[in-house]
Amino acid sequence: MARILVTSALPYINGIKHLGNLVGSQLPADVYARYERARGNEVLFVCATDEHGTPAELAAAKTGEPVADYCARMWGVQKEIADGFRLSFDQFGRSSSPYNHRLTQHFAGRLAEAGLIEEVSEKQVYSNADGRFLPDRYIEGTCPNCGYDRARGDQCENCTKQLDPTDLINPRSAISGSTDLEVRETKHLYLRQSAMRDKLRDWIESKTDWPVLTTSIAKKWLDDGDGLQDRGITRDLDWGIPVRKGTEDWPGMEGKVFYVWFDAPIEYIGASGEWAEATGQTDAAWERWWRTDKGADDVRYVQFMGKDNVPFHTLSFPSTILGSGEPWKLVDYIKSFNYLNYDGGKFSTSQGRGVFMDQALAILPSDYWRWWLMSNVPETSDSNFTWEGFQAGVNKDLADVLGNFVSRVTKFARSRFEEKVPEGGAYGAAEEALIAELETRVRAYEGYMEAIELRKGAQELRAIWAAGNEYLQAAAPWAAFKTEPERAAAIVRLSLNLVRLYAVLSRPFIPDASKAMLATFGLETAGWPGSVAEALGALKPGQAFTTPEVLFAKITDEAREGFAAQFAGTA
Repeated sequence: MARILVTSALPYINGIKHLGNLVGSQLPADVYARYERARGNEVLFVCATDEHGTPAELAAAKTGEPVADYCARMWGVQKEIADGFRLSFDQFGRSSSPYNHRLTQHFAGRLAEAGLIEEVSEKQVYSNADGRFLPDRYIEGTCPNCGYDRARGDQCENCTKQLDPTDLINPRSAISGSTDLEVRETKHLYLRQSAMRDKLRDWIESKTDWPVLTTSIAKKWLDDGDGLQDRGITRDLDWGIPVRKGTEDWPGMEGKVFYVWFDAPIEYIGASGEWAEATGQTDAAWERWWRTDKGADDVRYVQFMGKDNVPFHTLSFPSTILGSGEPWKLVDYIKSFNYLNYDGGKFSTSQGRGVFMDQALAILPSDYWRWWLMSNVPETSDSNFTWEGFQAGVNKDLADVLGNFVSRVTKFARSRFEEKVPEGGAYGAAEEALIAELETRVRAYEGYMEAIELRKGAQELRAIWAAGNEYLQAAAPWAAFKTEPERAAAIVRLSLNLVRLYAVLSRPFIPDASKAMLATFGLETAGWPGSVAEALGALKPGQAFTTPEVLFAKITDEAREGFAAQFAGTA
């Protein structure tokens, strides 16, 4: 039994995420974690809300809530949505947890001892009206490049140009709107990533099995321009993890907090600590996943994220881990994803364009979304969501292939064999050919899933469903029953066993449908097939079954048109 640690990029706390966020990290991580559990491996799957930084403070200010209360409420919202999508986290934690506070301060202390943190004086914008320094995103103004009047101090979201606050025309505080701003000197801590360049390069180049997308982004950041840059790890904010060296004060850093990019990845470890605490275990329970001196040397650690998060996970977070000089577990494989676009453009919260996770669950069951997103997961290039494509995927794959097979088999068996697996008859050439085909396909499916080629895995799973449909159509038990009832019994017995097999194989992708298929036979779980021949004999003659409700209702043209209009957004 292997031990596999799975982490998904942390969703930010401010608001509900769209389908592109879901398919870019959390959903594929869940599919992989479910698959590895089904194979009998020990899996720890953790995620958390990313709660610190400027956007959380701004979002809380808009609602009138204290930022801590806002984050606690939004954690509950995101947890409920994750449960709705059947994301099987062992722990869905919070980066504001006491565990993450202690760990972040611990790592900062270790990095300081190693000479990898430098104090730097720099100039930042200060708002007299607000009585505070303003981080880049707290400053708004007119973009000097395109004239957009709500550009932020770090980037114009209209033309995407990178900016400094001093570039903005007519800058103002995003908190109060005040233009009474001045530039003052302040001191911050910088992580000397440049000192880790050679170690990081050696580590990255040792990962010969990583996706091209992951390594190309990592090497680009290592080599472009002047190479890997030192990066600030503190901010003048109220909300965050106070700057300390372990348990000691950090002179000159009073009132400052760690920058969110520094503490957020550490929460992977923090969430594991929260899991141990929540399940009544000691620290040893999470340390065996994260400390190579305490058992983590045999763990395979896999991270899932969108491509925009790759630099932080291939360079910045490893700088923290390696720089600490302690025996922490480094990631073994980073699965990165391209973007999912919405009908040829971007999802937009401000314009209400595209489907967000809560909206998706309100209109259709989670399996519909899980299947389409994973069968179109943007692994090698960007993917595009259209309502026509979504309707076709649901109707053809789920309703016509899988759902139709289950319905035809169980309804015919009920009408002829009294809701019991029939006995009599022997498998013949058609059954042997199907078993041989499925043996090949199931092993191919396993290979794709082990390699985390999830789109190919979904395609192979659909082919497995389709093979059963083709067999049933050709074998035609409804015709055989008239002249060869024992032959019909053999066909039905095999087909009912196929339903059970499909339930097991499909669980990573469509867990609710899998549960319903197993419940047909009064089962809650069923083991992964050692061989297809063995699996297709698991249900014995006389085993009772029930006829399930329709697994997947088709999406009508009228419904599709309504959804398209509902989520088109404003121009």
